[in-house]
Amino acid sequence: MDIKFTNRLSYKQARLTVLVGFILGTLLSLIQIGIDYASEDASINREVQALLQISHNPASRIAYNIDAELAQELTGGLLQSPAIIRARLIDNNDTVLADVQRPRLEDRYRPLSDFLFGEQRQFQERLYLAHMPREYLGTLYLDVDTYTFGSRFLDRSGVTLLNGFARSLVLTGILLALFYMMLTKPLVTVIAALSNSDPRKPQQTRLDCPHGHELDEIGVLVKVANQQFVSMATEIQQRRAAENRLTQYLNELEDIVSARTDELKASNSRLSQTNQDLEEARRRALEMAQARAAFLANMSHEIRTPLNGMLGMIALTLDSSLAAEQRQQLSIAHDSGKVLVELLNDILDLSKFDAGQLELERIAFDLGAMVEDTANLLSQNAASSVELTCLIAGHFPSTVLGDPTRVRQIVSNLVSNALKFTRFGRVDVRLTPIVGGVRLEVSDTGIGIPEEAQVRIFQPFTQAGAGITRQYGGTGLGLALTRNLCKAMQGHLHIQSEAGFGSRFSAELPLLTHTEAIPPAPLRGRVVALSKAGSGLAELLAVLLPSWGLDYQQLDSPADLQQTPLDLLITDDLEHLLDLRPGLTAPILLVTAYGNFLPGEQATALAPLVQLARPLARNALYQTLRRMLQGGAPDAPLLHEFPRLQQRRARILLVEDNPVNQLVAKGMLGKLGCEVVLATQGAEALEQLEQAAVDLVLMDCNMPVMDGYEASRRIRQSGRWPQLPIVALTANAMPEERERCRAAGMDDYLAKPFRREELLALIEHWVPVND
Repeated sequence: MDIKFTNRLSYKQARLTVLVGFILGTLLSLIQIGIDYASEDASINREVQALLQISHNPASRIAYNIDAELAQELTGGLLQSPAIIRARLIDNNDTVLADVQRPRLEDRYRPLSDFLFGEQRQFQERLYLAHMPREYLGTLYLDVDTYTFGSRFLDRSGVTLLNGFARSLVLTGILLALFYMMLTKPLVTVIAALSNSDPRKPQQTRLDCPHGHELDEIGVLVKVANQQFVSMATEIQQRRAAENRLTQYLNELEDIVSARTDELKASNSRLSQTNQDLEEARRRALEMAQARAAFLANMSHEIRTPLNGMLGMIALTLDSSLAAEQRQQLSIAHDSGKVLVELLNDILDLSKFDAGQLELERIAFDLGAMVEDTANLLSQNAASSVELTCLIAGHFPSTVLGDPTRVRQIVSNLVSNALKFTRFGRVDVRLTPIVGGVRLEVSDTGIGIPEEAQVRIFQPFTQAGAGITRQYGGTGLGLALTRNLCKAMQGHLHIQSEAGFGSRFSAELPLLTHTEAIPPAPLRGRVVALSKAGSGLAELLAVLLPSWGLDYQQLDSPADLQQTPLDLLITDDLEHLLDLRPGLTAPILLVTAYGNFLPGEQATALAPLVQLARPLARNALYQTLRRMLQGGAPDAPLLHEFPRLQQRRARILLVEDNPVNQLVAKGMLGKLGCEVVLATQGAEALEQLEQAAVDLVLMDCNMPVMDGYEASRRIRQSGRWPQLPIVALTANAMPEERERCRAAGMDDYLAKPFRREELLALIEHWVPVND
């Protein structure tokens, strides 16, 4: 068998050996060149220094005698050195006695020499006489062209590299010959013998070992090959016997396969029956899930419908003239109804989490105002000895992007939870911007949570201990829902608490900034706060009032007021309040707990006096301070307190079959300055639209004869009222209800029970203002 020369083992071994030798030879040559380079570089300085030493005494005498002619001869003689291209001799007065030079040599290798040794070097020798070593006589300057030395180095380097290449070539030839004679030729002989052998007759094949290789690897290879030939003969005999046995086994296997096939048919029949059972179980599970969703929708509708009537009627009654006791009773009933609505929302939201149906909006909203409004609504649940404070960072954005409804639930659950378990001290709500979002922090001085219970409180329907529910009430839904909402928003909820020392809940939410903070117009005046230094009121005022341009000071004792000039006093000290008049003539802003306003007689005695309930909202506090410091009537309504629909009337078609809900909606719309056209079902609504134009349709969804979905579809299909807004009024708060309303052609959605503020915002959005 002929093997290509470049594929032979001897060639590969020689090539590898030569490559290694070439690399090592090159490295050794480079090392030798490097040593030579260092030696040559040092010799430049050494030779020039020797030349300077030889010329020192003559140059010193010439400088001493100031002999320009001898100086010219000396420098000319130095210039005879091949490396010197310029020589200068100056005396101690910097007078040039001699300056001679010649052009430097140019050559194609000069750039490489200049790179290695530099283009030129300058040497100088201070001149003095041996018997006057401290007497400076002048300086001898020599400019050296390094190419004279560099050319010698380059010549030697070339010779060194050529010698290394030549040695590598010689080594290659020698190794090729040796490897061929010692390895390749014997192996080729063995391969040829193997190629001519007949594998079908291994007992007749035997290889002869090449002469001189009986004891080396080639001899071992021949010996092993001969042993393999013997083994192959034995194996062929064994295979023939095995083939006979295999034929017998195949016959037996056919019988086994036939029996197993019958068993598999029976197993497939049983598996088919099992699959049918599983499919039936899956169908029943889907039916149960649909029944659960239908039950939740029906429960939402059945509970929200009477709640809407109850809360609406109470709200309308609160707008009428009532005795103080009656107003207080109705307010409690109204607040209790709102708590029931929040509980219903929590239950429905938990069911949405379980079903994976919770959807989040992404719209711009004022988070700071929302936190203040929510805290103000929940302040009625705070004990009179608990100070509720909203502390919002001064640079907090005006609006952020997110789901305002879900964020309000988080704020409401955390604040109500803190108020529920705090009987004395403070509850602080802090809002600060962080990288990538905001941090909402609610801290209290309540009973705290033991460490072993801090995981259990996030489970639905579970509280920290069995006695908590009996003593403080609650369902155990708030924190579970809050954690789920934070996770749904890609946020985090953290807790720090210790039994008996209060709790701190921090919700970090990725609500990005939509509008940066807009500072209000600056105020002018001197404001003094009479409050304890550690109170929430003092902390809030210390942050807000200086940022509004006011000269602010905090005092702990009423006695300090006698020496303090002021334009306005802010206090939460009811105990010493009556002692301030008539010695204090400045207006007073009294901050009290919810429902603890002074009666009319005491308020009149302290006039001018304005009372605000805590927690103080930034906008309300700013407007009150501006009004009081600018000399306005303390009890005059603020601009934002006037009804916003007094300057125009909207004509609204109310489609509602429930008499109570009709009265509620008509009463609210009437208070908002709207004219109401009533229809009890969808067909009647179409007739009303034929008779007169309206600005907005409030459409109940579930009605007899023709429901709101069908009525909305017919309004859109007619094409006669393409721009008419249709808003769904429904007690079904499930997420699929909103999509169902939009599919029917409705523009917006309002869930029952609704508040007048929600109805007002909806009307302002869909009904244009008449100028």
